[in-house]
Amino acid sequence: MEQGETDHSAVRREVFEEIGLVVTVGDLVGRVERPAPRGTFEILDYSCRSNEWELSPGDDAADAMWADGATFATLDRNGALTAGLADALRAWDCLPRNE
Repeated sequence: MEQGETDHSAVRREVFEEIGLVVTVGDLVGRVERPAPRGTFEILDYSCRSNEWELSPGDDAADAMWADGATFATLDRNGALTAGLADALRAWDCLPRNE
């Protein structure tokens, strides 16, 4: 977050910078803490909606994709997700669904 920025404005900015989507930010769905070089990072995760579908990874993202439940489960099984992501999403009942 930048100084003086609200959570919602930070989420909108970061999502646009990282994957090129304009989003409407919804409710807080969960929070995690991760080790940082000096202390910890507190990460707040919000639900978001967008009418856009094309993802464009920014310079700090190796890749971006939409994943249904089956694809997400395969990525999880293959160790291709950020450590702890699947467990956090499962605990928050936010796993992708097959629809």
